[in-house]
Amino acid sequence: MQCRGCETACPSGVPFGHLIEPARQTLAEGEPGRRPPWPLRLAVRTLRWHGLVLAGSSLLAAAQRLRLLPARLSRRLGLPSRLPLRRPRLRPSGGDVWLFTGCVMDAWMRDVHADVQRVVEATGTSVALPPPAAACCGALALHAGMGTEARAAARRTIAALPGDAPILVDSAGCGAMLKDYGHLLGTPEAETFSARVRDIHEWLADRMPSLPDIAIPAGERPVVAIQDPCHLRHVQRAHAAVRTVLSPVATLAELDDDGLCCGAGGAYAAVQPGLASAIRARKLAAIARAGNPLVASANPGCALHLAAAGVDVVHPCTLLARALDGVSLL
Repeated sequence: MQCRGCETACPSGVPFGHLIEPARQTLAEGEPGRRPPWPLRLAVRTLRWHGLVLAGSSLLAAAQRLRLLPARLSRRLGLPSRLPLRRPRLRPSGGDVWLFTGCVMDAWMRDVHADVQRVVEATGTSVALPPPAAACCGALALHAGMGTEARAAARRTIAALPGDAPILVDSAGCGAMLKDYGHLLGTPEAETFSARVRDIHEWLADRMPSLPDIAIPAGERPVVAIQDPCHLRHVQRAHAAVRTVLSPVATLAELDDDGLCCGAGGAYAAVQPGLASAIRARKLAAIARAGNPLVASANPGCALHLAAAGVDVVHPCTLLARALDGVSLL
């Protein structure tokens, strides 16, 4: 796991993430005993075939409903408590911006993509959707030390999203990865691509006046605690934008463990469940001290990890979409 909180704390600005990643690859590829577990390697390599990911997810959803998949195993694998059997169909509306949909998030949380598209289009901006070739950003491969797989995913994604339109990302981990393609591949093309990438909240923060009036009177706003995903706060440094876009519709509560990891860490919660649970317990205590409000998180891994412990978690853009539609934010 790379929370990279050390980067924001380091007065010299040492890019620890860029030191850890090649070291992890060297260990994974050079010493058999340090290779990622074979189920993780297989899962990461499967992510390039998005149709297979969707089909596998639907089979798991059916198994859950037939009680063939024990709840304990679902939690161990980091699965949602109720995987979707059906997903809302996303339809492109133009080409002003790309909406990067990714792999696991598109399979398990496509409703968030639908909410994001609703909000983006409410600003008067049309949305293009990526082809299957942009199925995975490569972050999980890179974190597992599978650098060759990660670079292959980066090249596929760059080729699949041509042009100069901004690329909006609603998953903090994917956004951090896409913004780092220039470093990962070391090519001018990759640098140009990364410069087009924006976290959805960064992009929206500059366009809030373009949205229809969604302001909710102060006394009627729900209390929402913001959980900053590590890759949004410490890598992209874009966490302030989440507060900007939520401030018209929610009373924001800051957690007193500000900037600390929730323990999800991509696949970390699946391969190190004991440590991940211990880290999560600290986050749960902070949420409890804040009065157990609704929690807004801009990363699917964090949201699923906290939801597995009973926390009511929602993506920030889902709250905006609800406000646009005039429905309760709770």
